[in-house]
Amino acid sequence: MSTKTSNLHLNIVSFDIPFPANYGGVIDVYYKMKALKEKGVKIHLHAFQYGRESCRELESICEEVSYYSRKRFGNLFNLKLPYIVKTRKSAQLLKNLQKNDFPILFEGLHCAYYANHDSLKHRNRMVRMHNIEYLYYMHLAKVEKNIFKQLYFKIEAIRLKNFQQILSNVNHIAAISPSDQIILNLKHQNSFYLPVFHPNEKLSSTIGKGEYILYHGNLGVGENNEAAIYLIENVFDKIEYPCIIAGSNPSRKLIDLVKDQSHIKLINPELDEIYDLIKNAQINILPTFQDTGIKLKLLNALYLGRYCLVNSKMVKDTGLDHLCIIASDDSEFVAQIHDYFNLDFTISQQETRQQHLQTLFSNNHNIDKLIDKI
Repeated sequence: MSTKTSNLHLNIVSFDIPFPANYGGVIDVYYKMKALKEKGVKIHLHAFQYGRESCRELESICEEVSYYSRKRFGNLFNLKLPYIVKTRKSAQLLKNLQKNDFPILFEGLHCAYYANHDSLKHRNRMVRMHNIEYLYYMHLAKVEKNIFKQLYFKIEAIRLKNFQQILSNVNHIAAISPSDQIILNLKHQNSFYLPVFHPNEKLSSTIGKGEYILYHGNLGVGENNEAAIYLIENVFDKIEYPCIIAGSNPSRKLIDLVKDQSHIKLINPELDEIYDLIKNAQINILPTFQDTGIKLKLLNALYLGRYCLVNSKMVKDTGLDHLCIIASDDSEFVAQIHDYFNLDFTISQQETRQQHLQTLFSNNHNIDKLIDKI
């Protein structure tokens, strides 16, 4: 802890209660907070609550924790603001932010309703962008089969694109990937690259061989469900090696497809089981259809697993391409599986991966980039 940070206070406004840290955005929030705490920064957390309980774990990291109920609106379409923003408007949040003069970090565009409020304009205000949200919602619309949800995603994308203009009025924008920073800099020159924060302090990949191929993700997210279906229909049906698809809330189509394939298992594991599955797989296969942001499951696969087979969109502008096996189409996925399924993961590969990941994705190193902006 340095003298510079021991007297530093920071308000963090989180879109959700960031513990347990068991899905993408809250993982970044929680491990960022832990890194700040270890540097001596005093955190004043403001978290929106919907479906998660208040948490003593957060009280051990923060100076104070305030919770705010997320509002609900019956009509998702008749709103001027994005639904994810409008539902996180809280007069009590504004009052609490006005009680001190500390910098404010808004975790996600979701929480940025007050980012340009007159009473806060003299403050150091930062927004962490977990995605280019309007592009993310446009993609959700493309993969959504329900016509009403599809329409909602399209309208929300338009609203988010308009609302994103607020970023020009804050002091700093923390982009989660280099490609996102490029997009943000087209209209906002106040962005910087702040790598994702994650639970992996050191590499724990195991040398030798595993016995199956794994795809994992929250299957209730349209993109992940589509990726799993793609793998079954275009890759897994052309091989005979054991395959596992791990995740919650799979679609009916995905469930039915797995029934027809004796070498494919569909399971819904607990968080610690997911980590074991990643670690024991021979190949973690992770295609994506969207190239903004960075997927935490890619980092988990690299820190915990052996071989990681991806498409180019998964590693675009991440600096991780040379640590992965890259396939450009269905036939390449199949060919690479044949090439690597019986190949030992070596100590040399382990050491190369460790060195590179610690250079790019060390929480202890990267938190200094945020502290410099505070």
